[in-house]
Amino acid sequence: MGDFGYIAASMGPGEHLKMVDKLPGGIKPEEFDHSVERVVSEELKRCGSTALVDGLIGGCVIGLPPLLNFGSPELVNRIAPSVLRGEKRICLAITDPYAGSDVANSTAEAKLSADGSHYVVNGLKKWITGGYPADYFTTLVRTGGKGHGGLSLLLVERTDEVTTKRIKTSYSSVANTALVTYENAKVPVSNRLGKEGGGFLLAMANFNHERWAMAVGNNRQSRLIIEECYKWAYNRKVFGKRLIHQPQIQERLATMCAYVDSVSALMDNVTYKMDNMSYEEQTKKLSGAISLLKNQQVEAARVVNDGAIQIFGGRALTQTGLGSKLENFQRTYQYGAVLGGASSVLATQAVRASLKGFPEDSRL
Repeated sequence: MGDFGYIAASMGPGEHLKMVDKLPGGIKPEEFDHSVERVVSEELKRCGSTALVDGLIGGCVIGLPPLLNFGSPELVNRIAPSVLRGEKRICLAITDPYAGSDVANSTAEAKLSADGSHYVVNGLKKWITGGYPADYFTTLVRTGGKGHGGLSLLLVERTDEVTTKRIKTSYSSVANTALVTYENAKVPVSNRLGKEGGGFLLAMANFNHERWAMAVGNNRQSRLIIEECYKWAYNRKVFGKRLIHQPQIQERLATMCAYVDSVSALMDNVTYKMDNMSYEEQTKKLSGAISLLKNQQVEAARVVNDGAIQIFGGRALTQTGLGSKLENFQRTYQYGAVLGGASSVLATQAVRASLKGFPEDSRL
């Protein structure tokens, strides 16, 4: 993945693209944008296994951007190249078992040493994609009081004081989902990303790209399932004719296609804006739109899943053979409603984002 530039290409445009020898398709770093990144993400997800792609690059896609965007030049140059080449692995450790989507109340603590040279980190992080084999952990910790103002973002390096335990999930253990335990882990102050107390805002800014990438890859998975439905319905013959010529099947396929294409249209809109906005503008203006995009993608996947099961019948329940991709899809499509922020939380965030700048004296 590193040799062919797929890890670097999954981080979006930026100076990091110049740290690798080649990019997919031979594209030049200065020509790379989010539209190209979208193509890369969609092609990777065509393999039909969310867990495999998450295990290969999922942790890097969400764990490395905070370092690239907010880390010191010295820290970026020391850590990023080996990750982009695939020699080292990084993950994003935001969620803890006590707060969940309530990021502002994360409980892992980092206390500054008496001499001010390092932090001592203690606590847990759970459901961390790519965490099991990770060498680096982009970790949200509490360095101050309660609420989001007391949170900071640290780049924690693997030591004996940082251990990981694999969590078995319904999609596959190859995703390397983990419980991460910090026990008096020493982290140099130079490994802090951004200012102390500014970790919550940095984590929120990072969520935009994460959620967009999830919507892109997962919508491609929905397209893959529709493709499988077309192939099966064309070749399957029932009641004297091909299944695809049955009106009920045609209606289901049309509905599935309409939902997926509507997500693609919204994705086109959001991606175009990302390509024409700075990172700061994206953070300020696109959080609501990206939240709605992710939620709509999950709803489209539900429609695709329900329709595909009716088209495949009993084969939709088998883990091998013609129904294997659909059976895998059934177990994984709802991950989009949880990972990167629960759908209900994102809906609330989108509405709140739309109210920013709303005139206080507005009345009917």
